[in-house]
Amino acid sequence: MRLMLTSLFVLAASPALAAGDKPFFSLANTDFVVTIAFLIFIGILLYFKVPGLVGGMLDKRADNIKAELDEAKALREEAQALLASYERKQKEVQEQAARIVSAAKEEATNAAASAKEDIAKSITRRLAAAEEQIQSAQASAVKEVRDQAVNVAVAVAKDVMAKQMDAKAAGALIDDAIGTVAEKLH
Repeated sequence: MRLMLTSLFVLAASPALAAGDKPFFSLANTDFVVTIAFLIFIGILLYFKVPGLVGGMLDKRADNIKAELDEAKALREEAQALLASYERKQKEVQEQAARIVSAAKEEATNAAASAKEDIAKSITRRLAAAEEQIQSAQASAVKEVRDQAVNVAVAVAKDVMAKQMDAKAAGALIDDAIGTVAEKLH
């Protein structure tokens, strides 16, 4: 069909027939020779099946393009699946990080409460130790004051007795003390 249309258009080109005064169907007419050469060229192309080869090459190229598009589509789907996987992993990591942070906060709160309790216990122990030291110091001071008072009282009594006592009263006191000792020992 294409061949017939091409031939018809070539023959219908009437201005090309005006190539001088020579008849169109003569070998002396260059237009006729060019038309014959063109028809032979078309015939050779058809004989060697060049349009089929060109069509086959175009079909092969279309198949290659289709295969590349299918591969690109598969790669895109794989990339989308990989992206979704990474987004899930990122979400899981964020959730895990949030759990770690909340556990750390809870642990810190517990540690702070434990530290407060330990400090309170330590303060209570120190206060008790300080109160014991105060009581011990107070008892020691009272004892020292009593001892000092006893020493002062003994010294005063010794001075008073030394001034008031004569030899006869001292002898009677010694005899009395010996008797008391003898009674208690026996």
